[in-house]
Amino acid sequence: MGPCITARPCLGNCENRAKKRKPPILLVSYSANSCLVRLPAMAPLALFRCLCANHAWQRLIWTVLVLLFTAEAGYAQALFQFKPAWRNSVRTSFQLERNLVVIQARLNGYGPYNFMLDTGVGTSIITDPTLRDSLGLRIGQQYLVAGVGEEAPVVAFQSDSVRVELAEGRIAAAALPMLLLSNDVFDLSAYVGMPIHGILGGDVFRHFVVEIEPESRQLIFRRPDKFKAPTGQKWAHLPIIIEGEKAYVETQARLSDSTEVPLKLVLDTGAGHALSLETGSDARIKLPDQRLRTHLGRGLSGDVHGYLGRVQSLRLGRYQLSALLTSFPDNASVRARVSVPRNGNLGFELLKRFHIIIDYPHNALLLRPNAQFRDPFEHDMCGLDLLATGTNFRNYVVHRVEAGSPAAQANLQPNDEILSINLMPVGNMTLSQISRMLHSADGRQLFLLVRRNGEMIATRLTLKRQI
Repeated sequence: MGPCITARPCLGNCENRAKKRKPPILLVSYSANSCLVRLPAMAPLALFRCLCANHAWQRLIWTVLVLLFTAEAGYAQALFQFKPAWRNSVRTSFQLERNLVVIQARLNGYGPYNFMLDTGVGTSIITDPTLRDSLGLRIGQQYLVAGVGEEAPVVAFQSDSVRVELAEGRIAAAALPMLLLSNDVFDLSAYVGMPIHGILGGDVFRHFVVEIEPESRQLIFRRPDKFKAPTGQKWAHLPIIIEGEKAYVETQARLSDSTEVPLKLVLDTGAGHALSLETGSDARIKLPDQRLRTHLGRGLSGDVHGYLGRVQSLRLGRYQLSALLTSFPDNASVRARVSVPRNGNLGFELLKRFHIIIDYPHNALLLRPNAQFRDPFEHDMCGLDLLATGTNFRNYVVHRVEAGSPAAQANLQPNDEILSINLMPVGNMTLSQISRMLHSADGRQLFLLVRRNGEMIATRLTLKRQI
């Protein structure tokens, strides 16, 4: 789930101030536009009328206005650029792990490091605090950063001068502002099953038209001024709204009671689920009769609990997706962290069924179905969460077992280490491959060998569709 980031600056001596009192939460939108000076609201009109009476001042005012608007429009262009500059597009590969797009980046000449590509985040984040010293990061403003979850905000630091290279150096930003988390609250490496060092967010999408080909695992970054949108009949063209540095799609869903509800959804490539709806955002969005109480995941501010259910259908342009597996997070986990009104988000479990073009510069989302379009939406059929551990993230440990689930009936317990599945050593599998096995088929039997407190235990797990 892409963290809904809000932040408050800690002004002055943060440690001394913290001893006196906790300052109130302040929601701050960190954007490229913040470099521009904002004049007081009432004074400019009278001042402008006075100065415009003088022709010399008139010329100066228009010069300043032109410079300001040029700076505002061109600021984003100065961050990420193609190398060499004459390129119109750059193609590179990515890894798709646990429904997350992972690309490689070099920071300050070091790496490569693995970063999630996430439209659900406005400002890019370094989630691995150990990179601070190895990259020689200069730390500036301290923030308390809050996101989806049930725990307190975490401390982060702003670093304004991170040199970032993507696509083997063919895309570069000389000084990208990033946030450095004080501790790795996401633990993305354990969830994904490979080292993850951070998240690249809206900073990237604001500069390019980004094309994602889930089947071929290819990304194409295109210059906005040279991009021509495809016009084939299979393409759905949806307008997007950019607010608070995130992209929103307006669409409609038919819920379990056949009520059609208009929705405003965050476009969230960093969310592994298909669809998430927030019941507190609209009285018409209600929990379905058939639902499963479960742990939905982890956000920036801790665990997210809620329900899983299905909506009858969701429309995206000319296409309709049916029996859509949908998360309904508890209101306490979400609503306090929302700075822009919305009803939920679209995640990559849904988006990966399309060839995707995300076009922030022209406020457009283009979708064309791929071979996965008609695949059913399935939830984990065993009721356990696995985390990857070890130096190569190929040791798999049970993190959580849902009460009454097939995993509980098979007597699996937290901290059990999975050694083999159907006689195949799991050290030869990725966490994504294991996850697919646990989603594979209702009624399928899996034979597991686990290690518990040094003892080997064999058990049989029968998968069951729970929702």
